[in-house]
Amino acid sequence: MNMSASTQLLKAQQLRITDMRIKVLDLFLSHQEALSQNDLENSLGEADRITLYRTLRTFEESGLIHKAIDGTDKQKYALCKHTQCKPNQHFDHHAHFHCDDCGKTTCVEEIAAPILSPPPGFSISKTHLVIHGTCSNCQVAS
Repeated sequence: MNMSASTQLLKAQQLRITDMRIKVLDLFLSHQEALSQNDLENSLGEADRITLYRTLRTFEESGLIHKAIDGTDKQKYALCKHTQCKPNQHFDHHAHFHCDDCGKTTCVEEIAAPILSPPPGFSISKTHLVIHGTCSNCQVAS
């Protein structure tokens, strides 16, 4: 029996395999861009919001997905591409590109977020690098 990529990821993270988790992972695997909970709800149809919320939280805590900060008020998530991502320890210090036309957010792994030195008396807990512009799909459509 061939295991799906979603099932393999769940097993690798030692997570219980459920229909919801497989469906959500399938969506992340089939999209290049980051997805919001609303995007997932629309794609899943009659999904229970609380179960979906808990699934996203579990995936983030386990290192399967990370928050894709894009400077908007929508919380989006993207699949972690780094095998080093572990429970509560993400290696997602890369840029996120947000298209101002279509609203899609994409991880840009090739561009690392800069390491900053804070001013005296300050400490940095997180940094995010967000690039705004027009994606290639929207440029072609123009």
